[in-house]
Amino acid sequence: MRPRPGRPPLRPLGLAATAVVLALLAAACSADPSDDAAPRGGSAAAVTTTTEPPPPAGTPAELVEHADDWPTAGQDLRNTRTAARSTITTDNVDELRETWRAGLEGAGALTTVPIVQGDTVYLQAGFGAVHALDRATGDVRWASEPRGLNIGPFGVAVGDGRVYGMDASTGVVALDATDGAEAWVTDITATDTTGVDIQPVIADGTVLASSVPISIGGIYAPGDRGVVSALDAATGEVRWTFDTVKGDLWGHPEVNSGGGVWYPPVVDLERRLVYAGVANPAPFPGTPEFPNGTSRPGPNLYTNSIVALDLDTGELAWFHQVVPHDIFDRDQVHTLMARLDDGTDVIVSAGKSGIVVGLDPDDGTVRWTTEVGHHDNDDLTELDGPTVVAPGTYGGVLTPPATADGVVYLATVDAPTELQPDETAYFGAPLGSEDGEVTAVSAGTGEVLWATEVPGDPLGGAAVVNDLVFTALLDGTLLALDRDTGEIVWTGDAGGGVNGWMAVAGDELFVPVGNADPPALLHLSLE
Repeated sequence: MRPRPGRPPLRPLGLAATAVVLALLAAACSADPSDDAAPRGGSAAAVTTTTEPPPPAGTPAELVEHADDWPTAGQDLRNTRTAARSTITTDNVDELRETWRAGLEGAGALTTVPIVQGDTVYLQAGFGAVHALDRATGDVRWASEPRGLNIGPFGVAVGDGRVYGMDASTGVVALDATDGAEAWVTDITATDTTGVDIQPVIADGTVLASSVPISIGGIYAPGDRGVVSALDAATGEVRWTFDTVKGDLWGHPEVNSGGGVWYPPVVDLERRLVYAGVANPAPFPGTPEFPNGTSRPGPNLYTNSIVALDLDTGELAWFHQVVPHDIFDRDQVHTLMARLDDGTDVIVSAGKSGIVVGLDPDDGTVRWTTEVGHHDNDDLTELDGPTVVAPGTYGGVLTPPATADGVVYLATVDAPTELQPDETAYFGAPLGSEDGEVTAVSAGTGEVLWATEVPGDPLGGAAVVNDLVFTALLDGTLLALDRDTGEIVWTGDAGGGVNGWMAVAGDELFVPVGNADPPALLHLSLE
């Protein structure tokens, strides 16, 4: 394992590791030098004190009215995943109890985060049905017909009086938020093997989504490419598109594919920019004819990059590629905007590379680069035989991170994968083979403040709640860690496998439990 200078030792859990592999399909999907002069983001503060300015023009009314809830996938348009106004703390987290469990018969997986607005909870399930649930009881208020299978991630955005979700694996559907009546459907795929696997985001009358070269019809079919689409929220008309893959797929469109955006981008309404994380190129690591990705020489732009796009036109403002010519499925797909103590904003990029990067939101200047989780052989540019690589193809920061008070919290999967130079590795990562980690990183400097082992694969992302950070493991274990120290202070049982991301509002947790019979939304609240 490659050492990381200056990294504090892992905090051991002190519990036996649980090697459980559940039948869930996780979404598949030479850093720049650090700048030591970047402003420091602070320590892993014990209490959320971040003061946000008034919402800028273009913020959907629902996000303003329900700011105390979880009104959009990232809690806000900055993707902070922070419930700053929750009443849950280290003092009372032990009082969390199951209040209701809404079983969703025939739902399929729940690789999503529920949206909480007022007295209603909205979510979409793996077979495409959109549900509106009563927040107090979990009773179904309305549910759409299944739209068709989606492998995930997926989900809904709620704004301008409508619910926007995935239409099977081909496009975006808009439903009336009061009764689920269909308003419009727009197909944003170019081929039968291209899919749409993203929880959309709405801002300033625009719905943002993306295609990816994976669907129920095919996996990295030659010629498929991911394209970001901006749709008119009122009509579904395509306002602009951005191709995340340049030109002719790097010279061999009969072999290659790649790109696309899997997770909701950051939307900065003041800068009028969209910050999106782009997925990997394929094939990876290679094929018998083209081992080690030789069918696609060069950096393979814009894969494994963060791209800043003009919200109004889709024009590229800047980009930064984290992993050029990827042969390990690195998917640099997560973005959030952190705020430092001095009011400075930092765009943070993370993904399956296990590489976290802090950038200037105006021009993409790299402020720092940090590795989290296990790293072994992932700096190789080619393989000469069977090689175990960490992070594996389902490893690294696979699910959404969170930020508060100048600190970023990341859940990391440490399971490695054995790879061959002349074979594709689209499936088969041995989840459950290694413990994972939760790590706190300064958004100002990239310094690792603490790292804590957790007994399994933390596919529940991260959510900040006052002096706590929550996550969930693939085996259904719920965890709350002390934000200041990383100590695990509470555990719970979701009653099934979790491959989705919880929402927090008031004294309530909403946890999608996808590997259960039936799949369900779990509701916990303080006694």
